[in-house]
Amino acid sequence: MAESPNYLDPATLARLSGLDLKARLIVEGYVSGAHQSPFHGFSVEFAEHREYVPGDDLRYVDWKVYGKSDRIYLKQYEQETNFACWLLADTSESMQYRSDGVPMSKLDYARHLSAALAWLVVQQQDAVGLATFDRDVSNFLRSSSQPSHLKHVLHVLETAPATGETALGPILHSLAERIRKRGLVILMSDLFDDPESLLLGLKHFRHRRHDVSVLHIVDPAEQDFPFEDPTLFKGLEQAGNQMTDPKALRKAYRQEFESFLSQVRVGCRSLHMDYVFVRTDWPLDVALRAILTRRRERIR
Repeated sequence: MAESPNYLDPATLARLSGLDLKARLIVEGYVSGAHQSPFHGFSVEFAEHREYVPGDDLRYVDWKVYGKSDRIYLKQYEQETNFACWLLADTSESMQYRSDGVPMSKLDYARHLSAALAWLVVQQQDAVGLATFDRDVSNFLRSSSQPSHLKHVLHVLETAPATGETALGPILHSLAERIRKRGLVILMSDLFDDPESLLLGLKHFRHRRHDVSVLHIVDPAEQDFPFEDPTLFKGLEQAGNQMTDPKALRKAYRQEFESFLSQVRVGCRSLHMDYVFVRTDWPLDVALRAILTRRRERIR
């Protein structure tokens, strides 16, 4: 497995531009403190048990089996061939929101993280695929490990506009039917849709035995609701506009938003999926670290 570089020299930087450069710089911020491949364990799956032999690594002991049988067995893992990572990027209109003082929109945040992950996957000589969507699938790039394919992925990410309404449930069902070969699926979205429909769509991927990570991207204003003066809120995705006094509804809004977060988080975990919450005022390498650390913890 190819190792990610731990530095970027000036000559390399001079050859890069746009999202390609930004993706590598995000990875640089992560890898500089990681000291190992950030995709360790991504293409490893459980194969079978074998009995413990003195000197074996105790990290792989299956304690559930020990509790039932009083005998020590280790989990054995095997490397999957033709591993593919699928990036599913929500490009609906709500993803273009960016509050004052925040460096980028939710869509730009998803673009940069997707680019960094795509770059990492190809660096370890595995395949990456991409789907962008709103109510329909806008782009669907089949997985490949070729450097030329990575450039195509970055181009689509860079040019995909934020338009249209969200229909996460039906879209996820559709994509689960199209992505047939088992792999890692990473959904990047604000998840603003009916949670029940969303979770049913995600369940379809689990039914097909995909490994799924959900990256929940929100703007800080969407969680904190910091507005003070009477404000005209402009609806996205044909939601309409609403003039209101934020102080009068702040408490109820925050309760409703936290309930929504809890419902999605609990639902994902009940489906044995990684759920990672990030805000667009967080540094990108912090979000990348959260995603990859969660992956390592699951494998261990």
